[in-house]
Amino acid sequence: MNQREKILSAVVGGIVAVGVIGFGVRAALLQPLRDIDKRIKASQEKFEKINAEKRQFFATEDHVKDVALKTFGDTIDQASATSGEILTRRILESGLEESEFTRTPASPRKIKGAQEIGWIVQGEGPLTNIVNLLFILENSPYLHRLENLSLTTGESVGLVKTRFRFLTLVFDPAPDVQRKALADKFALDSPERRAYDDLIARDILRPYIKRPVPPAPRPGKSSGPGGTPPPAPGPESFKVVSLSEWAGQPEVHVLDGPAQKTKRYKLGDELAGGTIVCIDYRELPVPDSFALSESRVILKIGADYWAIERGKTLADKHKLSAEQLPREIANAAK
Repeated sequence: MNQREKILSAVVGGIVAVGVIGFGVRAALLQPLRDIDKRIKASQEKFEKINAEKRQFFATEDHVKDVALKTFGDTIDQASATSGEILTRRILESGLEESEFTRTPASPRKIKGAQEIGWIVQGEGPLTNIVNLLFILENSPYLHRLENLSLTTGESVGLVKTRFRFLTLVFDPAPDVQRKALADKFALDSPERRAYDDLIARDILRPYIKRPVPPAPRPGKSSGPGGTPPPAPGPESFKVVSLSEWAGQPEVHVLDGPAQKTKRYKLGDELAGGTIVCIDYRELPVPDSFALSESRVILKIGADYWAIERGKTLADKHKLSAEQLPREIANAAK
């Protein structure tokens, strides 16, 4: 290698060395800046995430408060009392008889962030009025749900039996809101209600009942003016139509068929030759039937206990065995 080549090699090596040193110095100076930029970007993303969560929290809180305004109360007792009062008012507004319906409190059910409470409602009335009741309840502005709805033919022509659960929620804990009465979405004379008139006109639940043959007149017997007065109505003319419970006080509503009047009885009153000792709300089989009964009145006649199912007459009372008695009655009888 001559002198010129040596000089050229030295120059090239120097340039390369300067470049390597420059890149090293640049990397040493810029790496901390890159790290700082990454930390700043990560902090900004975290800050934006916190702000987004904060906005979502306030939006959710506002939504929960809006929903809480549609609940019946902050506590189970308050919500149960208010919903029961409104439910009774809806029954009357629908044109139904309060004495024909029972409202049994449903057991509270714990769910995440709330408790589910409600009423088990069952009763009887004309199909038009039953549709009125279901329409009003389904479109109620309050937070609620209807479930387990059933419709069956009633005891008489033109009457329909219904049974359903009316459920609502009580928030736990309840947000601080100022409630006010809510306006109904629709009225009974609204076009939305009239849409169900075709269902009522068809009356698909009405059973076919053959017209009975009139009995032949008995000679010497007359119930007209100057004749023999008709005999007093028997126990088959009196029917247990309702077994309601309000504030822990059960009542027995008995319909006098010939007089078309309903009489109320309480615990300790005399009925069907015995004393009312208990109202049993357990779901049990009906004697001589495959059906189930949700409630019955229990009478004590002498040393024995008898029961009359809701919807049955006083003539349908049947004797209970020790296994059929409620716990409190069975313990007292020992």
